[in-house]
Amino acid sequence: MSPDNKELKKVGLKVTNPRIKILQILENELQHHFSADDIYKQLHDRGKDVGIATVYRVLTQFETAGLVCRHVFDTGPALYELNRGDHHDHIVCVDTADVVEFQSDEIEAIQRRIAAEKGFDLIGHSLVLYVRPKKPD
Repeated sequence: MSPDNKELKKVGLKVTNPRIKILQILENELQHHFSADDIYKQLHDRGKDVGIATVYRVLTQFETAGLVCRHVFDTGPALYELNRGDHHDHIVCVDTADVVEFQSDEIEAIQRRIAAEKGFDLIGHSLVLYVRPKKPD
């Protein structure tokens, strides 16, 4: 049994060819954030006959099952990434729409401290920094 099958079965999803192919694309080590169109194009380029409606349906199923996280940034369509169980924040370039992940223990501590000062326990958050490439001096 492949790891893809285990992941799908673990969250109660039937193992189907489209689900396996989409999961394999999401597991890409070089790119972490994909739009539904990105996934559809990769499937088409690989000769897979999977319609765009199926891609959206599978991504919604994956999100509901907790396999993927869906992000809506100000720079374009929703992007999906595998839920690897780790927390990270994002930097989004407004010129290129590139997304970079980062993690900062210092920022995490500041957010918990601010919530506590206001009388709350922090249970989650989303931090997105919108940037432009630095201009040369």
